Amino acid sequence: MLLRRSGLIGIALFCLVPFYWMVVSSFRRTSDIYDKSPVPAPWSLESYSAVFDEGSGFGRALANSLLVAGVATVVTLLVGTMTAYALARLTFRGKNVVLALIIAVSMFPGALLIVPLLKLFTDIGWINTYQAMIVPSMSFALPLTVWNLTVFFRQLPLELEQAAMIDGCTAFTAFRKVLLPLAAPGVFTTAIIAFIATWNEFIIAVTMINNEALQTATVRIAQFTGAAKFDTPFGTQMAAGVLVTIPLVILVLVFQRRIVAGLTAGALK
Repeated sequence: MLLRRSGLIGIALFCLVPFYWMVVSSFRRTSDIYDKSPVPAPWSLESYSAVFDEGSGFGRALANSLLVAGVATVVTLLVGTMTAYALARLTFRGKNVVLALIIAVSMFPGALLIVPLLKLFTDIGWINTYQAMIVPSMSFALPLTVWNLTVFFRQLPLELEQAAMIDGCTAFTAFRKVLLPLAAPGVFTTAIIAFIATWNEFIIAVTMINNEALQTATVRIAQFTGAAKFDTPFGTQMAAGVLVTIPLVILVLVFQRRIVAGLTAGALK
């Protein structure tokens, strides 16, 4: 028991200490940024003021991140839910091959796809557009969505649909009114995971977008400049990092019960 608790405490510290240091550093003055004390002395909002300084573009970047992550998550859920239902309920030749290909696609590292995507988007005029960030993000989130929800739909009794159709429902109505509410924990959990993955995405956004008005928050943070040409504004970047992380922390804390229910529902049914 002691060993288990020690392991859990060690893992928690390993995960939380970097975030704690980011928060602490964001409240230091620029002159104290290399101070190693565990608590800022004195506390300062200088870095947070610099984040929203006129010309930083961080507010617009946050809105862009919300737009890209929100649209990608909604479209991913719409497409992924329908696909997962078809793979779980329909019988057709090559179904297992399709599932294997979906998982195989998710194994490709994002950096491997950057050059082909850059060439493709240049040819079709998608550079410096929102869809240049949304579509690739969907390609990474869709395999996870399809795989997770396929498992959920497979575990739901087929008799539920048959009973609904006997009562006069069409196949789509039975799916929408009977199966989808039962699969809500899995759908909800998948939506949060897809949103977080898209919100944190960097390499695609920095490659496809060079217009500052369209940059996402993660890209904007990396491009903050200091007072001098080669000065790295660590304090400003730390403050921006805190602001980008807070929405995700709130999202997980508010919906943690639903997330746990979605992650464990497949094992309990």
